[in-house]
Amino acid sequence: MLRRLHKDQPASFAFTPANLEWAQGQISKYPAGRQASAIIPLLWRAQEQEGWLSRPAIETVADMLGMAYIRALEVATFYFMFQLQPTGRIAHVQICGTTSCMICGAEDLIKVCKELIAPAPHALSADGNFSWEEVECMGACANAPMAQIGKDYYEDLTPEKLRDLIARFSKGEVPVPGPQNGRYAAEPLSGLTSLKDFESGRAQYNASAQRAVDIGDVVKRIDGTEVPIQTPWLGKSSKAAPSGDVALAEKPAAKGDAVAEGTKPAALTAPRDGAADALQTIEGIGPALEKLCHELGIFHFDQIANWGSAEIAWMDANLKGFRGRVTRDRWVAQAKLIGEVGIPEFLRRAKTNDY
Repeated sequence: MLRRLHKDQPASFAFTPANLEWAQGQISKYPAGRQASAIIPLLWRAQEQEGWLSRPAIETVADMLGMAYIRALEVATFYFMFQLQPTGRIAHVQICGTTSCMICGAEDLIKVCKELIAPAPHALSADGNFSWEEVECMGACANAPMAQIGKDYYEDLTPEKLRDLIARFSKGEVPVPGPQNGRYAAEPLSGLTSLKDFESGRAQYNASAQRAVDIGDVVKRIDGTEVPIQTPWLGKSSKAAPSGDVALAEKPAAKGDAVAEGTKPAALTAPRDGAADALQTIEGIGPALEKLCHELGIFHFDQIANWGSAEIAWMDANLKGFRGRVTRDRWVAQAKLIGEVGIPEFLRRAKTNDY
């Protein structure tokens, strides 16, 4: 299925201060040069904050991780859990349409969505409060048919019950998730056939539903204030960057605080003829890394192509927040190939990593 970015995009994206702190904590889990491993949790957090993934959000996350925009876009478009178009302000309704749910009436639930929300999936309701889609199996087959609304499952649904849920959400209520037909969890509808002693000592709701009731959160946007941010590997919670700064995985070194490892490559004070090469052509160099290279006096492919092991070691040690990237992404091999065959042929070969 072809997945594209939505035609209408916001001008910008920024994590809330608390979500930015959370994102920095996630990045800090990974060693230098491996920050891109945090791409999925950061994209997910951006979606949880806004309801969907916009281009500015994807590019902001890419900058934080030192990734080329296309690589972040590849992740966002590959996984169907990422919504690439606006979703309802109140809730996005996901109807399971796979075998068990289909047999038990999912198609009737979809009819309700088409009637009350929008005729087509991924379209907003007239008031902008709801959107819907049909999804593959969500693993609640014993409670079919079901839907995920916001963060929780609403199970054992009928068209009438789904109508009522949408009406209650519209009024600002937070209906209790879980089975909607009186069942506690996924036991037989006629009642327990074993472990009957459990019935007398159990909580009012099953664990998932009870948690949602306790925090009153089913469709609330995540702004980062929900739980304390834990980063025990750092010995303390991570700290958010000052407002307006791009959060990086490592604290950038202060001016003159270069790591004395290897040999610093020959640098230029400005690009030749006033025009720098498009360093982002090299896979692994995004806007943040290109800017950092310029700060270090690296503006051209031939500068990179001429690095030896000592220069590579120095660059790897001094790329603030992106240490190890020169070696990991084979900058020198890519720069040499660009010099030999030109950019168009390089881009053709890059698709197969033929460099």
